[in-house]
Amino acid sequence: MDMLPVMAELSQKTPSKILLVVLDGVGGLPKAFGGATELAAAHTPHLDALAQRSALGLLTPVYPGLAPGSGPGHLSLFGYDPFQYLVGRGALSAIGIGADFQDGDVGVRGNFATLDKNGLIVDRRAGRPSDAENVRVVGRLEAAIREIDGVSVRFYTESEHRFVVILRGEGLGEHVTDTDPQKTGVPPLAALPKDSSDPKSQRTATVLNRLSERIREVLADEPQINGALFRGISERPRFPLMSEVYRLTPACIASYPMYKGLASLVGMEVLAVEGVEDAPEGKVKALQTHWDRYDFFYLHFKKTDSTGEDGNFEEKVHKIELFDHLLPELLALKPDVLAITGDHSTPSMLKAHSWHPVPLLLHAPYLRNDPAQRFTEDEAARGSLGHLRGVELMPLLLAHAGKLQKYGA
Repeated sequence: MDMLPVMAELSQKTPSKILLVVLDGVGGLPKAFGGATELAAAHTPHLDALAQRSALGLLTPVYPGLAPGSGPGHLSLFGYDPFQYLVGRGALSAIGIGADFQDGDVGVRGNFATLDKNGLIVDRRAGRPSDAENVRVVGRLEAAIREIDGVSVRFYTESEHRFVVILRGEGLGEHVTDTDPQKTGVPPLAALPKDSSDPKSQRTATVLNRLSERIREVLADEPQINGALFRGISERPRFPLMSEVYRLTPACIASYPMYKGLASLVGMEVLAVEGVEDAPEGKVKALQTHWDRYDFFYLHFKKTDSTGEDGNFEEKVHKIELFDHLLPELLALKPDVLAITGDHSTPSMLKAHSWHPVPLLLHAPYLRNDPAQRFTEDEAARGSLGHLRGVELMPLLLAHAGKLQKYGA
């Protein structure tokens, strides 16, 4: 059920402030059964102390058994049913980086990849190149490829191995499969229309397949970045805005373009952040600087996810500990409602998003007694919040902030 119309009727403007912290991919698994997850292994004295005066629970971002992408995982946290409000990764990245992305265009998220002499994928992320290296390679592609079969092609740097392609031309469609097989040792997939009777998507698939060939030709002399994988082929969507649905004045603090794109789609103002993702102090500074101007903040930390994708258990532990070190500065702002959770789990042992629930911490007025003592998966399972779906989070935050009127007579 789409709850947004109900929320629009019940929501009311109040001066209370909500802070939603998303530790991307924070859920994990132990190295061996019975061992500690990354969260449990981390030394987190501030999170532990906060857990002891908060309520905890588990949250399934999208649906049991489904490993969500960051798009549906986040939309769910914002209260948008991810099965109704669909958006591709390409559109999110394009909006997030401020690309020239118009109605009728098709946005595509690209991964630079390393291919061997037989065209098999060796590394889906081409060794995670620097942003500067990304810019250099994108420049080569821009100079060599401007048009494919009458369709304009524009390239944009996103970050590290990520880039964006904007296709513009007549008769394009978005219902096209990815070319990223999500594993190594195999060739990239061919882009295919999801419905063979859809001529617009067939045209887009044909263009993307030819584009894949051209990219390999142009980058044939590159030692590592010599191929591309395409994901999230999508047109620009239109969503209800949080200001209209929840009566909020919302802001986003994030570094990666995709998350900025998600926030923009639902009407958040994206705030400028100093520094880079590895230096999250800039995000805390942005929060402090703008604290008086907004009543809802979405604060995103990425590296708990990327370290999990890299299979680096110890580094993911370190990133969790880094957030714990920053937590007192967030608490000093005294948000009326503070929630800490993830958009999905990214266990280091899987090196990928997983279907496992994530822990949820809620610090707010009017809480019941809660037995949880730490912000970990096991402790969250004992918490008084129980087990929620992602779309149930926003009504809970609004209620604790006094922003929801009574439902019904």
